Amino acid sequence: MDEAVGDLKQALPCVAESPTVHVEVHQRGSSWKCVSILPIDLSACTVALHIFQLNEDGPSSENLEEETENLTAANHWVLHAAEFHGLWDSLVYDVEVKSHVSCCAFSQNALLFEEEPLLFCPPGTGKTSLCKALAQKLTIRLSSRHGNTHSFIFFTCSGGRIPIAACEVPGPVLFDPIVESLTAARNACRAGTEPSDAIRVVNAVLTQIDQIKRHSSVVILTTSNITEKIDVAFVDRADIKQYIGPPSAAAIFKIYLSCLEELMKCQIIYPRQQLLTLRELEMIGFIENNVSKLSLLLNDISRKSEGLSGRVLRKLPFLAHALYVQAPTVTIEGFLQALSLAVDKQFEERKKLAAYI
Repeated sequence: MDEAVGDLKQALPCVAESPTVHVEVHQRGSSWKCVSILPIDLSACTVALHIFQLNEDGPSSENLEEETENLTAANHWVLHAAEFHGLWDSLVYDVEVKSHVSCCAFSQNALLFEEEPLLFCPPGTGKTSLCKALAQKLTIRLSSRHGNTHSFIFFTCSGGRIPIAACEVPGPVLFDPIVESLTAARNACRAGTEPSDAIRVVNAVLTQIDQIKRHSSVVILTTSNITEKIDVAFVDRADIKQYIGPPSAAAIFKIYLSCLEELMKCQIIYPRQQLLTLRELEMIGFIENNVSKLSLLLNDISRKSEGLSGRVLRKLPFLAHALYVQAPTVTIEGFLQALSLAVDKQFEERKKLAAYI
């Protein structure tokens, strides 16, 4: 079976999507590791080497001191953060979201750091993860121009207030729930349902964003789950507005396939068996045989999983193992059956939850 799969893969054309190959080399402790090396003719490409060392210190919190409690207003990472490593490659979207968003941050000839992308989508589709991954990617690719140390600030909403002075730190800045929580206050104020103090806070946020964009080493990333609540003045400041919808069956297939490959690498699924990609299934016309049988089963599970968010999809392999396998190792046939049961359980729980809402 493995030989047949290998012959099929060799028969498939290898097409490069970009004329530039980026080979990332990072250092953790005293060991070196190379990642993202593509099988491509390097003589016809421009090779860019990016060498960096991961920072494992984790985030530091910035708190707002209140009379009764301390509220966390922002988390501050020093890049290159170890917890963001590999995040970019793990994100799967149906459209070219990553290329659209990254093009606003850097180009071949000049750094375009005055741009501001706005990502709006349902919960669990990976918008916040994309912002964190983009911040890491910017730091790696542009370290030769702006040094090896960058900052990444993640703002959360704490009582409708944020420490404006913290925005002065150079580097990527992410406004997550603040977008709909604060900018919506201006619309409510016009309707007479919001106090004047709230609109002062919103105006201060918008003013500070305008001041930040004057710096050449700061990019602002914003996300929102509730698009109808965003103030027009805030939307107009965004240079790129990107919608990210729930994953399709094709994207779900890629997510599941990456999870299965990792489980086989860790020998939780054993023995290791080769799975065909969706493109390879399309090339053989989705014909069922000994080579494609397991991949077609995974495709059926992916179609059945439509409607689940990316966050849930990443958890399903773990739930399948915890609920239906409960053994150190399992064959891939057994794991796919468990994964199918875990998908059914997710939809059953949703129906029960909807009945009580």
